[in-house]
Amino acid sequence: MSSTPVSPVPPGDVLIVEDHALAADALRLMLETWGYRVRIAPTAAAALQACAERPADLMLLDLTLPDGNGLDVLAEATATGTAPRVTVALTGHDDPAVADRCRRAGCTAVLIKPIAPRELVGRVPHWLR
Repeated sequence: MSSTPVSPVPPGDVLIVEDHALAADALRLMLETWGYRVRIAPTAAAALQACAERPADLMLLDLTLPDGNGLDVLAEATATGTAPRVTVALTGHDDPAVADRCRRAGCTAVLIKPIAPRELVGRVPHWLR
């Protein structure tokens, strides 16, 4: 019997845009355990390069990056036709105005950091349908 969980949907390609290495690695390990292919981009520039190389099915997008704003990454990727199918904003600001700005920018959902692992793993299959 395997200890690896079975994902309820076929795995997808997830791009984690997060500048905090420990947080990005924790998300990566959790998603890889469920069978998702994961890439990490620690900066806005790296995220745009990753999108241009291979658009992701899902992008988990930190709003505050060392070289720019996460929503600007989404806007530029959208403008160049390299945006992921689904983008979920990650923020430490539990503010309705921030959530509204994210949704207007094209984010499917907004998750408040720290992210509850069960919430994330439970929602990813729905975002990838």
